Amino acid sequence: MTGPTLSSPLVSTQWLADYQGSESLVVLDATVLPYAAPNGRPGFLSGHEQYLVEGHIPGALFADLIEELSDTESPLPFTHQTASAFGTAVGALGIDNETTVVVYDGSVGQWSARLWWLFRSFGYDRVAVLDGGYKKWLAEGRDTETGHREPRSADFVATERKELWATKSDIEDVLSGKADAALVCGVPPKEFSGEEGSRARKGHIPGSISVPAGRLVDRETNAVIDDAGLRAAFGPAFDEDRIITYCGAGIAASADALALTLLGHRNVAIYDGSLSEWAADATLPVESLV
Repeated sequence: MTGPTLSSPLVSTQWLADYQGSESLVVLDATVLPYAAPNGRPGFLSGHEQYLVEGHIPGALFADLIEELSDTESPLPFTHQTASAFGTAVGALGIDNETTVVVYDGSVGQWSARLWWLFRSFGYDRVAVLDGGYKKWLAEGRDTETGHREPRSADFVATERKELWATKSDIEDVLSGKADAALVCGVPPKEFSGEEGSRARKGHIPGSISVPAGRLVDRETNAVIDDAGLRAAFGPAFDEDRIITYCGAGIAASADALALTLLGHRNVAIYDGSLSEWAADATLPVESLV
């Protein structure tokens, strides 16, 4: 059986409330929690315990972006998996190729956008991000539940769309003039400028524009800002034929990619290695504004 039809990469809290319990609808909590390690460097924890103890949307399953939905053998954080590994991971969540998937998180939507992009990059478009996420769901006084939800098993066939990913070589080609693309950076403003950051070389890839993921949502409602606001955020970069988004590890970049898709841009790729890879290579340029 095919799940509910989606008309956008975003669904409202009311849409989800209306379709809760539908056949072939799977809701995923993709929350990841940042923390500061003893050495001062940022780290990430699974949001699974928070999901179990503090609650989640009724019926939602937990999707582990750290262990189950990233390549744990990669030296870089949150690297996307092979199609086979992704298919196995989402099949274990009860998702097949007729399931409608709605993803949310407890932050500003960058984690849910990442999982949404993973589905897209593996050939699947029956997936949407919950606009406003768990914060908006709670603010509206909607029901929650605690504890574990056991998924059914299913078979999911993934087919990689390689054009949705960019590599270090692609960025080098843009900087050298061999390829044309706008570079969009999703890190916070002070990381972009080089004032802050935990990487050995602070700043951004030369020629990039700054579109922080946190500025794509309304501070009060946590919902994505309107199209006019999104369009203004990207400025002239939106008019480029190809746009490559990046950040620290490909997460905030996914929020930028979602926003661009909502605006109708159809040639967007994420640089998966992002600054975790780029800034670690001393032969490559990094620009600071300080």
